[in-house]
Amino acid sequence: MSPRIGVVVLIVLLLAGCRQAGSQRGPLDAVAQAARLGRGVNLGNALEAPEEGAWGMVIEPAFFSLIHDAGFDTVRVPIRWSAHTLPEAPYTIDTAFFARIDAVIDAAQGQDLNVVINMHHYDEIFEDPQAHAGRFVAMWVQIARRYASRSATVYFELLNEPHGELDATAWNDLLARTVEAVREIDGYHTLVVGGAEWNSISGLTYLVLPEGEENVIATFHYYEPFLFTHQGAEWGGQEVGTLGLTWPGPPAMPVTPVPAARDVEWVRLWFMRYNQNRGNDNPASVAQIDRAFDQAAAWREKTGVPLWLGEFGAYSTADMDSRVRWTQAIRAAAEERGFGWAYWEFGAGFGVYDRNAGAWRTDLLGALIP
Repeated sequence: MSPRIGVVVLIVLLLAGCRQAGSQRGPLDAVAQAARLGRGVNLGNALEAPEEGAWGMVIEPAFFSLIHDAGFDTVRVPIRWSAHTLPEAPYTIDTAFFARIDAVIDAAQGQDLNVVINMHHYDEIFEDPQAHAGRFVAMWVQIARRYASRSATVYFELLNEPHGELDATAWNDLLARTVEAVREIDGYHTLVVGGAEWNSISGLTYLVLPEGEENVIATFHYYEPFLFTHQGAEWGGQEVGTLGLTWPGPPAMPVTPVPAARDVEWVRLWFMRYNQNRGNDNPASVAQIDRAFDQAAAWREKTGVPLWLGEFGAYSTADMDSRVRWTQAIRAAAEERGFGWAYWEFGAGFGVYDRNAGAWRTDLLGALIP
């Protein structure tokens, strides 16, 4: 046998071994897997940037021991696979980038942390789902094959926040196709899937999981009230530019919204209610959180699918006392209903950790890990 043929045979055998390792185990119990996620944090603004470091965040090995020692159970790792994948068939993922993800998974597992790897900021698929469906499936085939032999502490989250042209119908169709392809390789690992409309609670209503697929956790994100959690966020549009919003409402003194906010009807009405309404009728109240989370819990009870709160956080432009109160309320509401969660995020604009000071923001950390 020539050396070249020998290498080809070896590669085929290795790929077959990965497929066999993943398909012969499991499937895992999704309810137990959801409970295992516990309390988590997102390693945001790093690997989902066009290139790691482009948004000022690089994942360092020391982060994982910090996260573990603080009392977290899980890291969610947003990843922009599409920026490191050939645009044409066979849609090969860059080997150096794969090695980087390997290192992150190894570091997380080395600290006994669960790790949720997802597909983040695949913006092109939200604009033209049909044109990118084949590429999307091909990426997940490669990801599943590479990590099929990993332990149960690795989870696959198929897509972050479907929206735009990838509406509920298109997403359900693509989801079925992707799950089928992944399960041909890996019947073991737990999948994490959100609904359309930005992983909203309402989006769960339209989520259709493939028939017979039980090794799956549904996920939702919660940033309400958005005008509070994203006040002044540079990417949020001019209508979220009003600063000085406190939580809960109403504020001690009425807040005057910026002109752009007054030009958007729902925003104008929200500010009217925020400034005037008392108690449970205020849109920035614990009661609003309870209503939303009760809706999510009702969906779980109806479907039997476990739920995970994959993102929540308030941006650093809000005052810290309000951020702490809101974060504590979200965490408590999730845990009261048995939802595991992952805070957005570790060390950037929403960060629970101050990388410049090399220290946790203790009040915010205390809201998450009492």
